[in-house]
Amino acid sequence: MNRGVWTGLTAITAAQGLKIITHKKEHGTWDWKPLFQTGGMPSSHSAGVSSLAAYIAAKRGVSSIETAIAVIFGIIVMYDAQGIRRHTGEIAKIVNDLDADIEILSGKFPGLFNIRPEQQELNELLGHQPAEVAGGALLGIAIGLFSAYTEKR
Repeated sequence: MNRGVWTGLTAITAAQGLKIITHKKEHGTWDWKPLFQTGGMPSSHSAGVSSLAAYIAAKRGVSSIETAIAVIFGIIVMYDAQGIRRHTGEIAKIVNDLDADIEILSGKFPGLFNIRPEQQELNELLGHQPAEVAGGALLGIAIGLFSAYTEKR
């Protein structure tokens, strides 16, 4: 596998690993679940694409077509992570809370019938806050530059 792929995968893995530490800092307990979840700090999506863009820029130059492709691809991924995917997660939270609200209403109004579905709740951790995207991007740039400058010439 080429060095660019390894650089991106390393950044993604590092970001996912750091989510365990940020979860501990935020909630006060150790939990391995964030290692396998989307969302959270730092964004592994941002880390992956920015590490690849930084690696390519360092190896091919900032004026190369490869760098342009990687940067535009990265911008699209990071925009999506903090935009559409984050909003989808917020909507999932509202939908998940809706059933609980209907259950409360059905207790107050006997004619309102509610059956709680057996299916799992929607995933609420889909996207990122802008700070999570920025954190992932900074981590990725650092890993990408490190990878480029430590590669044997």
